Amino acid sequence: MDFTLGAETEMLRKTCQEFAQKELVPHAAKWDRDGTFPKDAVKKLGEMGLMGVFVPEEDGGSALDVVSYVVAMEEISRGCASTGVIMSVNNSLYCDPVMKFANAGQKERWLKPFASGNKLGCFALSEPNNGSDAGAAKTTVKKDGNGWILNGTKAWITNGLEADAAIVFAQADQALKHKGITAFVVDMNAPGVVRGKHEDKLGIRASSTTLLHFEDVKLGPDNLLGELGQGFKIAMMTLDGGRIGIAAQALGIARAAFEAAREYSKIRNAFGEPISKLQAIQFKLADMATELDAARLLTLRAAHLKDAGAKYTAEAAMAKLMASEASTRISHQAIQVFGGNGYVRDYPVERHYRDARITEIYEGTSEIQRLVIAGALLKA
Repeated sequence: MDFTLGAETEMLRKTCQEFAQKELVPHAAKWDRDGTFPKDAVKKLGEMGLMGVFVPEEDGGSALDVVSYVVAMEEISRGCASTGVIMSVNNSLYCDPVMKFANAGQKERWLKPFASGNKLGCFALSEPNNGSDAGAAKTTVKKDGNGWILNGTKAWITNGLEADAAIVFAQADQALKHKGITAFVVDMNAPGVVRGKHEDKLGIRASSTTLLHFEDVKLGPDNLLGELGQGFKIAMMTLDGGRIGIAAQALGIARAAFEAAREYSKIRNAFGEPISKLQAIQFKLADMATELDAARLLTLRAAHLKDAGAKYTAEAAMAKLMASEASTRISHQAIQVFGGNGYVRDYPVERHYRDARITEIYEGTSEIQRLVIAGALLKA
C-alpha cells in the first residue's frame, strides 16, 4: 500500500496548511475563549470546496477522495479543532448519507447547497438517555396522510445552533426496535423545531453543541431519507465514515500539541541549556512523534479502504481509537514539556488538551470502538 500523496492531494494539503496558519491559528484561542462560531472561516472552507470534499461536482462537491479529506481535516484541525469538527460533521455525517441514500430530487434540495458550503448540516442520532445505544431511540414518527409527524428530543448535536438541516433518526414502529428506526432530513426552520441552549463545553468551544426538540413537526415524502426501517443501517454506515473524519481531527490536534512542545523545548532553558538537550524531554518527543505517525497510518489505511469500496468498519474503529487516545496522550505530554506554562491560557497546549478529550467520546466512545473491533475479530 503506497501512502505517498499524489500531486493533487499534496497541493490540497499545502493549501489547507496555509489557510489554517493564516486564517485559523491567529483566532483559535479567542474563538475558544468566547465560544464564537467561526462563521467567516467556515464560509471560506465552502469557497475552497472543503464542505463537500468527496461529493460529486454535479451535486456541489469537489469530487475528491477520502484520503484527500483526511489530509484536509488534519490540517484544518491543527489550526482550529472546532473548525475541524464543523467541517467533519457537514462532510461525513450530513453530506455522505444524503449523497448515498437521497434520490435525484432530494439531492438538489438537501445536498447541493450543503456540499457547496452555502448551507450547513447536522446529524441527530443521540438522545438525552441514549448515546452509545443508538437502537434505543425514543424520538418517534407517526404516519399522517402521505407524510409523518415527528416528536422527540435529540442531544449533543454538533452544528445544532447554526445548521439549516438535520438528519434525524426516529422510531416508526417501537415493536420492531432498531429495525423500525427511519432517517429523515428535516428543515431546521420548520415549525415545531426548537433549538436548545448552547452547551458550555470543556473543549471545541467554538463549535455549537445543543439539544434539538421536535414538537409535532410535519414531514413529507421529500423528507424521507432512504426507506422506512433503514435508519439504523444508515446511521451505522455513516458513523463508520465519520470515525475516519474524527480520527483525522484527532491527528490535527495531536500534531498541533506535538509541534508546540517541540518548538518550546528548543527555547526553554534549564540547567544552562535548552530542555531539548535533556534525554527525558527527547524521549517524550520521540514517543509523541511515533504515536502520531502510527495513528496517521491507521487513518490513511481506513481512508484507502473506503476509497476502494472495501469493508472498513473495523479499520475505521481502529483509526479512531488509536488517533483519539494518542491525541489525548500527546497533548498531555505537551503540557508536561511546557511545565507550568502549559497550564495557562497564554500558551496553546492547554486548549489542545481540552479539545483532544472529546475525540474519545463523540461518534462512538473508545469503549464502543473496542466492541466494534472485537466483534470483527471474533467473526474471522
